[in-house]
Amino acid sequence: MNVTTYTNTLQRVLNMKTFITSLSLLFALFLGGCGATENSRATGQVIDDAAITAKVNTEIAQAAGLGKAVTIDVDTYRGVVSLGGFVNSKEQIQMATQAARRVNGVMDVRNNLEVKPKP
Repeated sequence: MNVTTYTNTLQRVLNMKTFITSLSLLFALFLGGCGATENSRATGQVIDDAAITAKVNTEIAQAAGLGKAVTIDVDTYRGVVSLGGFVNSKEQIQMATQAARRVNGVMDVRNNLEVKPKP
């Protein structure tokens, strides 16, 4: 191998390394944009929160006296479950809270449930 061929080969290798490094940095910056920030959630967290919400809804529906008789809104943000709506009694508020706490992945339960006013 002569010096010119060696120099050309070395230059191509260096160009390829620079290209790969640049591409890797660009990819890392792109992925960084998918991560969570202080005020947002990463894609995985949104999926986890949706799964927790579905499990809490199921658990509440299966709890004694809380089936179709009540409508409870369930929202989850970063593992914190918020319950909202109206129920028929204070006991149902406690049952819904306990049902939500039983779900795996629930970090805390914020209970905004209220007893329906009597007509």
